[in-house]
Amino acid sequence: MSRSDHERALIFAGGRLGRWALDLPAPGDYLIGADRGAEFLVRHGLKPDLALGDFDSVTADEKSRIARQAKQMLDCDPYDKDWTDTELALREALDRGYTRIVATGALGTRFDHTLGNVHLLRQAHERGAALTLVDEHNEIRLCAGRLRLEASEPYPYVSLLPLTLEVTGVTLSGFRYPLSNATLKLGWSLGISNVLEEEHGTIDIADGLLLVIRSRD
Repeated sequence: MSRSDHERALIFAGGRLGRWALDLPAPGDYLIGADRGAEFLVRHGLKPDLALGDFDSVTADEKSRIARQAKQMLDCDPYDKDWTDTELALREALDRGYTRIVATGALGTRFDHTLGNVHLLRQAHERGAALTLVDEHNEIRLCAGRLRLEASEPYPYVSLLPLTLEVTGVTLSGFRYPLSNATLKLGWSLGISNVLEEEHGTIDIADGLLLVIRSRD
């Protein structure tokens, strides 16, 4: 099963969320609330298409309210699940055929969860999907060949960090600091804090996986 390119799954995880996140849902989005992310949706009058997780971060009353409002609910045993709630949500989105997935609340104060969620970009890529992680200050996606970025987006800084040991053939156009057939190695900071200077920019790589992090202060 596959979904139209115009359909996307929007995951609300239990990390850092705020009123800014309420601007993310668009008509036709499939809303997934993972644990406390489901409570956030319900509290702000949004009905999750799917609520899932072990719900160890919500009260009994909050869990009951989620169960009443969600169109579907998957309640997982916290001692018998292998994946984090965010990964469970991603896997459900992939299994339901979504190839455009956005996750918010996946970045927060728990760096272990944040880094684990960044690594989910690779799992989505291996399943033929494009996952984007978004919060109030960052947008993180993966480049595995060519990626076009629009300058009109609200994040002025663009940083490039390898997700594989090295990324070869990195070529940038439309950026203040161009690169041509460069190699970025894991542990190097060469790709940090670039800026688009044209209406759009392109990132081309020959081999490897590259994190593309757009951010604002």
